[in-house]
Amino acid sequence: MQSVQEIAQKIVAREGGFVNDPDDPGGATKHGVTIGTLRRLGLDLTGDGAMDVQDVKAMSRTQAVEIFIRHYFEAPRVASLPPCLQASVFDMYVNAGSNAVRILQRLLRDMGYPVAVDGTIGPQTAGAAAQAAEVGAETLRDAYGVARRNYYFRLADRRPASRKYARTRAGGKGGWITRAEEFISPAYRLSQQEFQRRTAAWV
Repeated sequence: MQSVQEIAQKIVAREGGFVNDPDDPGGATKHGVTIGTLRRLGLDLTGDGAMDVQDVKAMSRTQAVEIFIRHYFEAPRVASLPPCLQASVFDMYVNAGSNAVRILQRLLRDMGYPVAVDGTIGPQTAGAAAQAAEVGAETLRDAYGVARRNYYFRLADRRPASRKYARTRAGGKGGWITRAEEFISPAYRLSQQEFQRRTAAWV
């Protein structure tokens, strides 16, 4: 099993370097850490008394890993989930915040477990996830990965500006979709034909 440090390092590598895409609601970002996150955490990396784009540019990979572990793994209590879910939920929490947990909670409810959809990992959610993992850890991991993928598809359906994150200019799977599919078994990854059918309505 991967360590939390290893998972965080892979997330940082997946996120890439500095970008400031006007279509990204997160704004200026580096290694997956947004300017909003720096402001929320009060991290003035340049020491100039302001938290702005220069602080984002100054973010190191090591600092990003530390932020992710502390605020996106430890704080939301991802460790209380069964091991089969931890890497995927951690990765999704970096990408989508508490929606990562809501996706899991809705999935567990669909599976018949009485959990609240509140975006918080408490005893109820952790307990239901543990029970589901006992029935089938790989099945639970795959189901969560598919639910992640569907979440991204729905975002792109509603917001045309976000479609470039789900589909490349050449018509292949974009970063959002490949990211979700990293955590599911090959049998559940969409073929190129299936992906094209799913996105055919997008302009």
